[in-house]
Amino acid sequence: MAKTIIISNRLPVQLQISNGDITAVPSVGGLATGMKSVHSGGDSLWIGWSGLTDEEIPEELVSKIDSALAEHGSSKVNLTEKEVDGFYYGFSNRTIWPLFHYFLEYSEFELESWEIYKAVNQKFADAILEKANNDDTIWVHDYQLMLVPQMVRAERPDISIGFFLHIPFPSYEIFRTLPWRKEVLSGLLGSDLIGFHTYDYERHFLSSVRRLLGLEVSFNDIYLDDRIIKVDSFPMGIDYKKFSNAAKEHSQRSEDEKSELQKRLDTHKKSAPDAKFFLSIDRLDYTKGIAKRLKAFEYFLNKYPQYKEKVRLIILAVPSRSNVPQYQLLKREIDELVGRINGELSTVSWTPIWYFYRSMPFDNLIDLYTSSDIAWLTPIRDGMNLVAKEYIATRTDQTGVLILSEMAGSANEMNESLLINPNNFEQIADSLNEALNMPKEEQISRNALLQKRLERYNVEKWANDFMNSLINQKHNNQTYVSSRLSVDVMNVIMKEYKNAKRRLVFLDYDGTLAGFHNDPQKASPDEALYELLDQISSQENTDMYLISGRDKETFTKWFLPKKYNMIVEHGVWISQGGEEFRMLETVKKDWMEKILPVLESFVDRTPGSFIEEKNYSLAWHYRNTDPDFGQKRSVELNTVLTSLIANDDLSVLNGNKVMEIKSSNVNKGRASMRVYTEHEYDFVFAIGDDWTDEFMFQELPDDAVTVKVGRQKTQAKYFVDNTKNVRSILKRFAEKH
Repeated sequence: MAKTIIISNRLPVQLQISNGDITAVPSVGGLATGMKSVHSGGDSLWIGWSGLTDEEIPEELVSKIDSALAEHGSSKVNLTEKEVDGFYYGFSNRTIWPLFHYFLEYSEFELESWEIYKAVNQKFADAILEKANNDDTIWVHDYQLMLVPQMVRAERPDISIGFFLHIPFPSYEIFRTLPWRKEVLSGLLGSDLIGFHTYDYERHFLSSVRRLLGLEVSFNDIYLDDRIIKVDSFPMGIDYKKFSNAAKEHSQRSEDEKSELQKRLDTHKKSAPDAKFFLSIDRLDYTKGIAKRLKAFEYFLNKYPQYKEKVRLIILAVPSRSNVPQYQLLKREIDELVGRINGELSTVSWTPIWYFYRSMPFDNLIDLYTSSDIAWLTPIRDGMNLVAKEYIATRTDQTGVLILSEMAGSANEMNESLLINPNNFEQIADSLNEALNMPKEEQISRNALLQKRLERYNVEKWANDFMNSLINQKHNNQTYVSSRLSVDVMNVIMKEYKNAKRRLVFLDYDGTLAGFHNDPQKASPDEALYELLDQISSQENTDMYLISGRDKETFTKWFLPKKYNMIVEHGVWISQGGEEFRMLETVKKDWMEKILPVLESFVDRTPGSFIEEKNYSLAWHYRNTDPDFGQKRSVELNTVLTSLIANDDLSVLNGNKVMEIKSSNVNKGRASMRVYTEHEYDFVFAIGDDWTDEFMFQELPDDAVTVKVGRQKTQAKYFVDNTKNVRSILKRFAEKH
């Protein structure tokens, strides 16, 4: 039976040795929670380091550890103290972590650490290979294991592998400074699917792949040898119900049931009813910008002195990598800053900053979330930042204000929060003032939208979306891959063309007969193209059709006087022999309730986009999104809708920053088959460059010659590289026979 194998640096359980015995306790971290839906039952295995080095494990406990882990569906990778030091504290956290978070000055490029990183990645890969079968699905997590996918692929070329990076991927200019940049990219490209939290990280990765490895990238597909690697963004959610339900239970506790922390918070609230709590929760890490936040708080109190004794900043800094020198220096800096600010600004009854340097149990986190009026989270660079989502989930009455750094990955999904630049103290001070004075009605309207989105796209949906995408990618990679239209093949085709009694030729326009242009109206046909089309269309027993997604007005202007046969708008309109265009089908609207949830899911994952519902169509607008992201999502939506509408009378029309789904009962495939059935044809040729032409390639008979322009995955039998090659084919067809 096929199983799912999850691989991460640490296992989702913690081992505890006491009195010569061992126990395994499940972790409560974000990844462990998120993977519950994937790592369940007997059909999954989680491989990782146990947290104990070989030196720390007594020999007599080795088998007991294996048994304890097996009970939790886990298996360990053994690491020595030296390996942990070089792999985890060394390359992972002194090279990759600072580099990927844009702290180039903290990045160390040590050959020894790199060699250990490679060796440990091989250990993880070997552990997978020992347990995996060819039909299993592998999901590798995070920056500590970026070489594992290719190491596994080298031994098991057909196995399905996914990789997810939980930290940012930096811009090309930053990433290129890594001495082993190509090795890291090659390691990741052993995957079938590579996931990131945001489109920005995805875009940076694709840029590095293009520039450093010279591979062909089409939208979010990377073409490598005979494989296609998909790259996509999956913003990680939280266990929304866990936090929401905990907050509801918290609000119903009696005085006796409250924690000591909650009682202290309540006491301070009662002593100053108008006072407000700012909450800041982070790991103690230089990427989180805690020192900057403290200085910004001091700046705010000096700019708005009326808030002195009226606000308090609660900072929870969770210890992290305390044996790394950079983190020791950071702790000292924060300790000194808190001491100085409190020393200078405190009064007899007021301390501006409460500072906790420790981990807190879940119940105390809920105390802080529910008691704080404003969450202030301003990392300098953060892969996601789930604290922002947790805070919103606990606001049961929908009050509270979230101030969030635009440098956090979660900012892409949380536009309703107050987004700030963590380096702009003036903006931060003004945003704190705005948050303190925000009317409750506005707080509720903002948080209602945030909660709805976070509840829908929770951590379980994140994990399932990734797994479903990985399964689909495995299926897609098994589909037919076309071969190059060589000179020899073209000679055979020409022989068939000459001997045919009646020929049918379909020619796409943009990207096939003509190159693309920033202004579509400037991609008009040149005289050489007119001449070729005239020669082919005038041949005896030859029916030539221009088949395009273009609007009928443009094709009327360009080609109607030539009396070419034309099919436009992806098969909505047809003109034969110079006649006016006529519409092919009647209109329906009963399909709309099925498509609407699909569009809503894309709105959730594409900040700035929205749905327009019309009488007979649905339009997805993405003018307000990041231009590249909007284009990528539109291609993805096209693909999803294509599969959904296979049995319905629908077509997808692409406009300017809008996609419209209409009841039209036509596409290029249906339109081309209508034409095909009008006569007895013994030679059929079709050529095109984009996904709309795939309908045509699929629908035409098996003996048709189908050609894709470009090397993307296709249902066509052959491919050529560019429009120049297309013109060469047309010249052969235009020859007098």
